[in-house]
Amino acid sequence: MENRRLAVLCSHLRPVGRGSSSGSASASARLSTSGCSFGSSDDDRGGKKKQRPSDPGDRRSSAEDCVFCRIIRGESPAFKLYEDEKCLCILDSNPLSHGHSLIIPKSHYSSLEATPPDVVAAMCSKVPFIGSAIMRAAGCDSFNLLVNNGAAAGQVIFHTHIHIIPRKARDCLWTSESLRRRPLNFNQDASRLVNHVKEELSNMSNVSKVSNDSKGQEPTLS
Repeated sequence: MENRRLAVLCSHLRPVGRGSSSGSASASARLSTSGCSFGSSDDDRGGKKKQRPSDPGDRRSSAEDCVFCRIIRGESPAFKLYEDEKCLCILDSNPLSHGHSLIIPKSHYSSLEATPPDVVAAMCSKVPFIGSAIMRAAGCDSFNLLVNNGAAAGQVIFHTHIHIIPRKARDCLWTSESLRRRPLNFNQDASRLVNHVKEELSNMSNVSKVSNDSKGQEPTLS
């Protein structure tokens, strides 16, 4: 399924090797604190049914079919590493490296932009804490943080989640690490892109402000 993994993690993230699969018994015990032998990921290996984005108004039905929601409800097994009132961290069922894990919100949101800022903040605030524990348990000193947001970016399970992927020196996980990066050209194309992004940010801020103002208005009788 290397071709599928290419689509899942984008062309510049195609794995050409696997991380170390070895680890001490104590490290495994620290990682596998609860649950059973598999979690979930953005891969469709093993006959896993692909989830497609649903209508934003159909949040209930998409949550009922979501593999992450089933894990959260206790209907599907997973190795749980961490849990609080807003998020859960589990081992990925198709890991790219030893200790590859996922942080997922307990409420169902199909994409990162659909996830409320306070939920995103809760997930991200746990990355240093959980990431440090995973690195120590997996016997490494580095990790990649990755979000596949949208089908074109390789998202297969449409429930927001963050990948924590432990790394070791010379593990050859990403082909992009052997590629030369090109310097940014300070030309009209770059300038147009910057202006376009700033315009979009301004429009989004205005829409958000109008929405918040309208929510704060009290109803009037006519």
